[in-house]
Amino acid sequence: MEIVRHILLVIHLLGFAALFGGLLVQIKAPDKVANGLMRDGSGTAFLAGLLLVGVLEMGDGPVDHAKVGVKLVIGLVILGLVMSQLRKPKIADGLYWTIFGLTIINVCVAVFWSSAHVAA
Repeated sequence: MEIVRHILLVIHLLGFAALFGGLLVQIKAPDKVANGLMRDGSGTAFLAGLLLVGVLEMGDGPVDHAKVGVKLVIGLVILGLVMSQLRKPKIADGLYWTIFGLTIINVCVAVFWSSAHVAA
C-alpha cells in the first residue's frame, strides 16, 4: 500500500506543478486566461488528493481530518474557479491572483501544517 501512496503523492504534486505552471506562464501577460494546464493540473491535484486520503484512511496511521478538510475546500474552490472561466476569453486580474494565492495557500497548508503536527 505504501507504493500506491507514493504514486498518488507524485501524481498530486505533478497536478500542482501543472496548475502552478499554467499560472506562471502568463504572469506578465496583460490578458490572463484559464488555460489547459490550469484545468488539468487543478483536476489532477484534486482527484489524486482525494485518492491519497482514501489510501491514508486504509492505513494504520492517523489522518489529520482538519488539514484534509481545509485542503479539500481550497482545492475545490480552485477547481471551481478555473472550470468556471474556461470558455471565457479572459479572466479578471483579481480572479487570476485569487487562484494564484489559493494555490500557494494550499501548498503552505500541506507543508507547514504537517511540519507543525510532526514537531508537536
